[in-house]
Amino acid sequence: MDHKAPSGQRLYDPFGVPGPESLEGFIGQRQPVASLRLAIQACKERAECLDHVLLSGPPGLGKTTLARLIAKELSCSLKVTSGPAIERQGELAAILTHLNERDVLFIDEIHRLKKPLEELLYTAMEQFALDVIIGEGPKAKAVRLPLSRFTLIGATTRQGLLSAPLRSRFALGFHLDFYEPEDLGRILAAYAKQWGVAMSHGALQELSGCSKGTPRVGLSLLKRVRDYAQVFQAGLIDEELVGAALALNGVDSNGLESMDRKILSVMIEKFHGGPVGIETLASAIMEEKDTIEDVYEPYLLREGIIHKTQRGRVVTEKGYAVMACTPPPLARTGKGLFDNS
Repeated sequence: MDHKAPSGQRLYDPFGVPGPESLEGFIGQRQPVASLRLAIQACKERAECLDHVLLSGPPGLGKTTLARLIAKELSCSLKVTSGPAIERQGELAAILTHLNERDVLFIDEIHRLKKPLEELLYTAMEQFALDVIIGEGPKAKAVRLPLSRFTLIGATTRQGLLSAPLRSRFALGFHLDFYEPEDLGRILAAYAKQWGVAMSHGALQELSGCSKGTPRVGLSLLKRVRDYAQVFQAGLIDEELVGAALALNGVDSNGLESMDRKILSVMIEKFHGGPVGIETLASAIMEEKDTIEDVYEPYLLREGIIHKTQRGRVVTEKGYAVMACTPPPLARTGKGLFDNS
């Protein structure tokens, strides 16, 4: 898929309103954004291609938005695909051979590329050439096809699943972290203004505090609050209305959703707070292991609600507190629940 915004036109995001027009207008992720702006300025002054970029971190933090803004800053076309969407080498070869000079290729979930596809990328990324095999058996021969110089931007929630050879070919690598409440509040305030939603400062603080440090989560919650205010014909949205709207959608004051609480509940009630292995936990709550690790676990770990140990996941004292439960006696001894050995 080819994306190119005409000069002066904003790039749109999945929420249907204009997103940031430049890296300068991107809120949060200050160190990665500053490094990217410097690298882009330098390569433009040298009239060169930007080095390949790897963006890692939990979902919803702006990796796709950054890819779009990088292409816009470079005044280049952006071609978008994903690891699961490319199944055969011929499909990847077709994408690479149709790139024009200095195009940007964005591969989301790049860690889900199959091993032969990763290997095909090595030469393409390093030498801007493609090695293909024509024919079969004794008559098969290797042919090298030249490629236009391009920039590959890979996005991944699981950097550890990338092979070392592929990971090493990204000269620029940035890990996106959860957002601070102040930055989330600024993002939510900007969207609320564009959507015509009037919110008090306290309401924005309440909403940003329940957004798990993730803009995508915050914007989804903002939509639910907007719906609630519209149906109940509220004027200025305050903290009380935000609390009522979030409660109706199963989000508590800690920002935990029903699935978060289900994970904690199962760990406490069925496994006495842990340790419990991820495969066992996934089976118990009937959810995919990757979904737990990519979507739910990062925030629970970051907030200290659960811990990882060599023997599995455990609920912490804070986890028991948010679930309004008392830790079992074993947990208080340091031999069970909170054993981080």
